[in-house]
Amino acid sequence: MVGCIRVRFRIVVREDPEDGGYVVSCPAIPGCHSQGETLEEALENIKDAISGCVEVLNERAE
Repeated sequence: MVGCIRVRFRIVVREDPEDGGYVVSCPAIPGCHSQGETLEEALENIKDAISGCVEVLNERAE
């Protein structure tokens, strides 16, 4: 049985001056980026992106 481990990642949030909204990345996971029209949306989207990236990394490790 696999347990659930909670991990915290630092993220970088930048306002997008060209298109508006926010661009978010997780420096600990290369290529893990997202965006959102509002800060709240961007933060929810990066959580999903981090989850997806970690899932792929775990599959590759098996």
